[in-house]
Amino acid sequence: MPRMKLFSVSLAALAAATLATPALANHHEEAEMAQAEYPMTPQGAADWVAMVEQTMFDYTVRASQVYWVNATYITTDTDALAAQVGAEGTEMSVNYALEAAKYAEIDGLDPEVKRKLDMLRNGIVLPAPTADGAATELNEIATSLNSQYGKGKGTLNGEEINGSDIEAEMGNLERTPEEYAEMWASWHTNVGAPMKEDYARMVEIANEGAVELGFDNVGTMWRSGYDMPPEEFSGELERMWQEVAPLYQSLHTYVRSKLNEKYGDDIQPATGPIRADLLGNMWAQEWGNIYPLVAPAGAGDIGYDLTELIEEKGYSEVDMVRVGEQFFSSLGFEPLPYTFYERSMFTKPADREVVCHASAWDIDNKDDIRIKMCIKRNADDFITIHHELGHNYYQRAYKEQDFLHLNGANDGFHEAIGDMIALSITPEYLVQIDMLEREDVPGADKDIGLLLRQAMDKVAFLPFGLLVDKWRWGVFDGSITPADYNTAWHDLKREYQGITPPVERPADAFDPGAKYHIPGNTPYTRYFLARILQFQFYKAACDAAGWEGPLHRCSFYGNEEVGEKLNAMLEMGASKPWPDALEAFTGTREMSGKAMVEYFAPLKAWLDEQNAGKPSGW
Repeated sequence: MPRMKLFSVSLAALAAATLATPALANHHEEAEMAQAEYPMTPQGAADWVAMVEQTMFDYTVRASQVYWVNATYITTDTDALAAQVGAEGTEMSVNYALEAAKYAEIDGLDPEVKRKLDMLRNGIVLPAPTADGAATELNEIATSLNSQYGKGKGTLNGEEINGSDIEAEMGNLERTPEEYAEMWASWHTNVGAPMKEDYARMVEIANEGAVELGFDNVGTMWRSGYDMPPEEFSGELERMWQEVAPLYQSLHTYVRSKLNEKYGDDIQPATGPIRADLLGNMWAQEWGNIYPLVAPAGAGDIGYDLTELIEEKGYSEVDMVRVGEQFFSSLGFEPLPYTFYERSMFTKPADREVVCHASAWDIDNKDDIRIKMCIKRNADDFITIHHELGHNYYQRAYKEQDFLHLNGANDGFHEAIGDMIALSITPEYLVQIDMLEREDVPGADKDIGLLLRQAMDKVAFLPFGLLVDKWRWGVFDGSITPADYNTAWHDLKREYQGITPPVERPADAFDPGAKYHIPGNTPYTRYFLARILQFQFYKAACDAAGWEGPLHRCSFYGNEEVGEKLNAMLEMGASKPWPDALEAFTGTREMSGKAMVEYFAPLKAWLDEQNAGKPSGW
């Protein structure tokens, strides 16, 4: 699953993490004082933004230290400190957003000041209106939705089962279709349905808040963070989807035929949509768990096992990190500071509770970069280390930018950089770093299995990555009413993913609520963008390195020219509209799925051969 990172405790990160209950009485007094000191003039707005950036810079350094201690030393006290610093940051971000909305209306603003005011205005995920009690109500609903999801349970053979266990069991190939259907239906009914009224009320309140900040609705506000009009951005997403849709359709047709072979027509017909519970994942968003059911004959053995290579080398957990660092050094990047090795958490401490979920941190917005992981000496963590370091090198590259520009060029860029680095762990790279013998590089006959394994996650995810916010934007703009919440959700899942529920769903159900990011109010488009961009970045690097073989086998290890071009994009942070950053590295100003299509071209040709004579589409 795409992972959220704490890049820096930026305004957006804070606002996404918690909801605001602004101290409105104080806010009015502060606002009056601010306007006396920073008048409603272009210069006053510029001075106010400079003050905000300095205040937030100082705050995030302190907050990052607290969050780090909390994540690496979980106690009642560090929880309390983190909650305190979170509430402080949220209140700050809401007050600044309300003020920014006023300054944004001044005529003659410097374009950069205007862009920063917009960043402050749409830095809150769910804006509360200033009406008495509205912020408190919104905060209570959002907290309750989060907690309802966390406590959610489904059933398996009539026995209660919690969220993480049910996710694992959905990917267990020993289960029967009846068991999958029971888990799917019980989870969606038990978790989603009770949230529906609260969710509709939350949408109502947050939309009022968005209007106060100068937006039509929350959906428009979310889409306004992409340096183009919201409707134009929606069109761009649809264009990218159309570029990759034929690849998805070929994968869908092939997987459906394999499921039909396994389960028969009564469970999975040979035509039409795929039954949602048969794809190894509660939301049918990634299908890697059922790879053994669809693997081509003889694809299992690729000639080497990365976990075994790590063992043969005798690499410790820290050695694995140093191999990752060497990847970046070979591109010409400066070595990591000694504090990185001194302060990061690489392994799970034996004496205390920690958050093991891998993440990349930038504590002081300058050089104090760290990763937090409970590294195991295996292939998955070797790849994850490369991914997390991608975030760290990005953070360090843009450290000279203004505070509001200490971020990726858009919210898809940061994840995409991490994923692009992970794509680079090819057999060729393993030969270059002396982990694999040249004669053990798998032959072309193994490519299809390798590509299919990747596609089951990376390609299968695309339509889901698109439809989550497509549904939400419809909810926010009123084109999807509460009465139609469920029907619209399943219509979109059928239209884009070609999947259908295993059982009839009542119209008053609330199945979207069974996906964490809906009650958690986490925007989702970033994950779709990251999937597309990682291949675009990877191809740009391979082209710059003069790679001539199949794209999926490329390695640009040791190529300083690639490093120079990559750094030109990274060091811009969010200081320029994202097309400028994209152009610095790829030479184009348009995000595109074409590189992904090229990467998987050998697989697409093979899938189409397998699918010959079979019905496609749904």
